[in-house]
Amino acid sequence: MPSPEVDPAPAVVCAGLVRRFGERAALDGVDLRLHAGDFVLVTGPNGAGKTTLLRILATVLRPTAGVVAISGHELPRAAPAARPLIGYVAHGPLTYPGLTARENLDLYAALYGVPADRIAPALERVGLQGRGRDPVADFSRGMAQRLALARALLHRPALLLLDEPTAGLDSDGRALLREVLAEPGRTVIVSTHEPGWFEGLATAEVRLVGGRVAA
Repeated sequence: MPSPEVDPAPAVVCAGLVRRFGERAALDGVDLRLHAGDFVLVTGPNGAGKTTLLRILATVLRPTAGVVAISGHELPRAAPAARPLIGYVAHGPLTYPGLTARENLDLYAALYGVPADRIAPALERVGLQGRGRDPVADFSRGMAQRLALARALLHRPALLLLDEPTAGLDSDGRALLREVLAEPGRTVIVSTHEPGWFEGLATAEVRLVGGRVAA
């Protein structure tokens, strides 16, 4: 008899997620469950916990309590197994300004075992072809954000986490971002104050208020 099919683990699971900074609970019992291919907007006022949630999912922060798992890999215990599945663009680009665009991606490729022949297409994908030898210190904020997006996509992650990705982008940069986000085959979570901009892309919205999912 053929073996029964096993449902894959959800792309993201948060159960009773708590993150405290001292006495303050930035996240206070967040429950979230995403399946492969979901595109979810995380909205809410400043201080609601949006960035904290993304940083925990990106394995940058550890949860204080609760369960967090990426494709079945529980965090923080299995963070090394989860990280290759994750692409993360923070609110700031987190690039190295003293390096060129190409050197930034060379470093990231080495960390993830990515072949070097992916770098030129990655720069072209975000409209930075011809700027690979330029130091990032000379880039505008929007160009640095484009480079951060190229870096996040370089290892072809299954889960893409974006924190306010439209901030600092001009109209051309926004058009490129929309093209990238429309590509199928990945799960996407976006923290944003511009939910309307993602109309036609997002499949769901989660609103955080005071560290909790609003009803």
